Amino acid sequence: MTAVSEGPGLWLIGLGPGDLGHMTSYALQVAEACDKRYLEGYTAVLPSDQEEKLEEIVGKWDRVMRDDIENPEDILQQAQSSMIGIMVVGDPMQATTHIDLKIRCQESGVPFHIVPGLSATSLAVSLSGLQSYRFGRQVTIPFPYGDYLPTSPLEMILTNHSNKLHTLVLLDLDPTGMGLAPPEPMLPEQTYEILESMIARLERSQDIEVASLIGPLSDWNAILLSDIGTVRQRVVSGSFSDISEIKGGLIHCLILPTEFSGMEKEVFEYLKPDM
Repeated sequence: MTAVSEGPGLWLIGLGPGDLGHMTSYALQVAEACDKRYLEGYTAVLPSDQEEKLEEIVGKWDRVMRDDIENPEDILQQAQSSMIGIMVVGDPMQATTHIDLKIRCQESGVPFHIVPGLSATSLAVSLSGLQSYRFGRQVTIPFPYGDYLPTSPLEMILTNHSNKLHTLVLLDLDPTGMGLAPPEPMLPEQTYEILESMIARLERSQDIEVASLIGPLSDWNAILLSDIGTVRQRVVSGSFSDISEIKGGLIHCLILPTEFSGMEKEVFEYLKPDM
């Protein structure tokens, strides 16, 4: 087991997805050893019961949001003389803001350490039963902000599909786009409506018919993965229109399969809920 190197510096600590049972023993040791702990609260969500458990197993912690991470002067100053931990749900280096934090530490001469955690994105691929090597670039569906509605996520889905690659689709957690308030995860129904709007906008701007490339949105094959890594975990497959009507769950992501190979079709059919 790796010994914890205690001393001043900033530690990014991966908690794994959902349930703290996924937290590695090394992550637990590091979090306990920190002089001060923060829980990053905007790139992912830890269920409320697990937040309470977190204090029991590692000690007191404070929540930090996007502004604290993107303007980390206070945290970096603390890390000059103390062992500071920022705990992140999943794997801490999945978010670009955390990569920027690493650069800021290097520029400030603050020792920087990473404690990896199990990523919900890799777990989603495993739970789908689809072949990992057949996935293209993952995309995130953002909430629209006023007139802002990018079509780039849809375009990447179409590119993956044309290359016969599956797409892992992450869903936005912040309707405000500011990262200042507690997350409000996007629901499957909202995802469907936003993709409808993206299709309409892309067809107007590029004079194409998306359905001719990939079929009607309602008929797309889809796998819905909800609350990965928790006791409430759910993985179901079906048409996108059926998936969009599923209720319940807190955090969701989707997989949009392209053509199946090998036993992928059988796995997809197996995941369909009993009607």
